[in-house]
Amino acid sequence: MAFPDRIERTVDVAHPPKKVWAALTTAEGLGTWFGNQATIDLRPGGAAQMTWTNGQRADMRIERVEEPSIFGFTWAIYGLPEDDPRRTYVEFTLEPVGSGTRLTVVESGFAQLPGDAHDKAFSGNVDGWKNELGELVDYLDAA
Repeated sequence: MAFPDRIERTVDVAHPPKKVWAALTTAEGLGTWFGNQATIDLRPGGAAQMTWTNGQRADMRIERVEEPSIFGFTWAIYGLPEDDPRRTYVEFTLEPVGSGTRLTVVESGFAQLPGDAHDKAFSGNVDGWKNELGELVDYLDAA
């Protein structure tokens, strides 16, 4: 039996795609709802980094930028050593729905991991995306 390879979450938000796009692709947006501080070079091949007050950080490589509908990056896999070269791919898709936006996030690449490493990374990110998308909605509603 194969391990699950992808996490997919969809949320409808009461904000236009332009506002959701800015929350996903700017240092101000990412550094408010996703991390505590962020930098981003918004172009394919560009680097992005999020840091948290607890000292954690996430280094990302921008892979896809199709404003205002698709934003994708790769990043290190939760639970693996910092120098492990394996990455997962995260892609946000924004679709206008009425006066709001349907936002879908898909993270894939978990099947490359063996047993326990897969279970830790996959379950950690399933919970993580649930929490982070809630924080994104709260951020958008407060802005």
